[in-house]
Amino acid sequence: MKLPPEGARWLVSLRWLAILLMFATIWFSSAVLDAVANPLPLYAVGFAVAGYNALFQLAQRDSGGERNVERNIFLQVFLDLIALTLLLYFADLPRNPFLFYFVFHMIIAGMYLRGRLPYLFAALVSAMVGAVMLLEYLGWIPSFPLHFHSDPIGPRPPDGLYLLAVFSAFSSTLWIAVYCTTSIRRYVDRAHAEIRQKEKLLGIGQLVAGIAHQIANPLDGVQNCLQRIGEGVKDNSHLTEYVQLMAEALDRIERTAKRVQAFARPRGIELQSTDVNAAVDGTLQFLGGGMARVRIETELGEVPRVQGDPYTLQEVLFNLCTNALAAMPEGGTLTIRTTALGHMDEDQMGSVAIEVSDTGVGIPRVQLEKIFEPFFTTRAESGGTGLGLGLCRMLISEMGGRIEVRSALGQGTTFTVVLNPINESLAVAAKTE
Repeated sequence: MKLPPEGARWLVSLRWLAILLMFATIWFSSAVLDAVANPLPLYAVGFAVAGYNALFQLAQRDSGGERNVERNIFLQVFLDLIALTLLLYFADLPRNPFLFYFVFHMIIAGMYLRGRLPYLFAALVSAMVGAVMLLEYLGWIPSFPLHFHSDPIGPRPPDGLYLLAVFSAFSSTLWIAVYCTTSIRRYVDRAHAEIRQKEKLLGIGQLVAGIAHQIANPLDGVQNCLQRIGEGVKDNSHLTEYVQLMAEALDRIERTAKRVQAFARPRGIELQSTDVNAAVDGTLQFLGGGMARVRIETELGEVPRVQGDPYTLQEVLFNLCTNALAAMPEGGTLTIRTTALGHMDEDQMGSVAIEVSDTGVGIPRVQLEKIFEPFFTTRAESGGTGLGLGLCRMLISEMGGRIEVRSALGQGTTFTVVLNPINESLAVAAKTE
């Protein structure tokens, strides 16, 4: 979640309203209720708040960039917490009903500030309020009690047990508010990032689907021409073999074009019972050359059939394998492993994992979260487009699974595709075939 300048401006505007309500409350408490004996310190704090709020409003004209906005909000919240502590101190802090207004600032800090700053503010407020209560209890600072008509006449020494109970409830409320706000903000950030990526991929899919449609039309004509050429070279075995290879390649292009067109449609993948190990074997057959220095190892376990699309799964594994080969320019080991997770997968019991591991250069930690974003690539100089991994995650997601990655520089990378086991209806259909 970005920090637009409107966030800081909103706080300034909201503070003007709070200042008006503050002065009205001070006047009503002192002049009408006669609860505040000396309102001058409260008015002084109110004018101080109005002064720095005017400075913040002037500074908004020159504010720019997310970092400046975050620093601006940090200063605003910091000064507000000090001002609110002083207001409450001069108005019987332990008994003041506005004590829990600190929660609003904790929510604002949790929404706009990153890292540990919201928790730093929670600790600061707890320390300031706790110090005021302790010093008043010890009699080291003067107290400013509120006087209500129902209060008994005479001084009231602070009760230690009451102060401890109020501080415990107050402090725990602050920390819970910060924890809940930051947790919700992180969840919204992740959801927003996923939605943004899906929107990008949807636009890319629609664009590519249009291109695939333009390819499909002349492809039919090429296939018809090739079929006639094949009839004319039946007597030449070599030419017949070449024609057959060309026909198979065109057929693969046609299937790919149809699959790309399906990407732009919701639920373009039709789930069926899929043999994971067979998909791995098919992928290895398509890898072909370019692996002179790379040793391929397979560890195919006894895994159940999964919900998926065999052709699409093969395309995903092919993409992961080609990325792994590109990450080992000096040679290495490519390992493909299939494992039944059983109860080890918390999201789906009985799921199947397919690991594609290499011993290549690895991926820096700062790039791990970006590798699935469209157009992000570390191989731009060698022709990388940055679309492969994003499409892979989209395809696996459409099959109800997920794709994970772990990597270490100089040690290699492992991509793990996790797919769900087949349901009962697909299992019955597979047995009847």
